[in-house]
Amino acid sequence: MATWGNISLLDSNSPLMEQLNFFHDHTLLIISLITVLVGYITMMLFFNKFTNRFLLSGQTIEIIWTILPGIILLFIAFPSLRLLYLLDEINKPSLTIKTIGHQWYWSYEYSDFKNIEFDSYMIPTNELEENGFRLLDVDNRIILPTNSQIRVIVTAMDVLHSWTVPSLGVKIDATPGRLNQTNIFTNRSGLYYGQCSEICGVNHSFMPIVIETIPSKFFIKWIYNNLNNS
Repeated sequence: MATWGNISLLDSNSPLMEQLNFFHDHTLLIISLITVLVGYITMMLFFNKFTNRFLLSGQTIEIIWTILPGIILLFIAFPSLRLLYLLDEINKPSLTIKTIGHQWYWSYEYSDFKNIEFDSYMIPTNELEENGFRLLDVDNRIILPTNSQIRVIVTAMDVLHSWTVPSLGVKIDATPGRLNQTNIFTNRSGLYYGQCSEICGVNHSFMPIVIETIPSKFFIKWIYNNLNNS
């Protein structure tokens, strides 16, 4: 979860987020090298008393500074395209969850099981427990199994919303009248927090997301208890 002390990306808790972190570092390294090179050349031009008459009107240098940026862009584009395909790739999901955005709360349906659906509201500050997180805790968490491919189908009932969990590398728009889908695969058990990332009205800041991932055997028990109680 992001705190006031974070100056970088969140720790990754899914393979996709790990790849996004690697791509961020890869791109940042290329940008840093370009910045240093351009800064060095600029300083040399400012403080050098000599002038090369072929520098500003030479065919060779123009070919170089046209081809070189193109090659650099390819080094950025190929990993980016690979990531885009990985984000959309869903192979035989073990579980499907439908997420519906409302003003201003989320509702969830476990499509593979009958009668498992609930609304998820933010817990007001005056009702929080002592160890709760202000503006982030909810009354009903999403329960998911670890090390399983989860398909999430996202839509909205009223206006545009955006279902976002940064530590899992998930950000997908909830659009009225349209179904968008993404996938989640968590590496470890834990609590993962997110929020709506599309300005959707006056209470936009008060519709958080909490995912609780547990081992598969405990998830099966949770499903069994919910089916018996419904």
